Amino acid sequence: MQAVKMYTTQVCPYCVRAKALLKQRGVENIDEVRVDLNPAERESMMALTGRRTVPQIFIGETHVGGCDDLVALDQRGALMPLLQGA
Repeated sequence: MQAVKMYTTQVCPYCVRAKALLKQRGVENIDEVRVDLNPAERESMMALTGRRTVPQIFIGETHVGGCDDLVALDQRGALMPLLQGA
């Protein structure tokens, strides 16, 4: 299973939803980067993604996007192959 990294904040309902979906798909460990605790991490996230909203999700080296992007990826059947490194 590919590594999953997610930029989050504590009170973000989309972050909670994205984490729940990933757990349902078998992801046991999410490297969670809290941008509300460390503003420099938000700057890093914005430099990497061009976006300032959370969550921003990476599966392996692939930037998936936010929660809606993750759900769309799952609905078209592409999430599991990406998680499995296919």
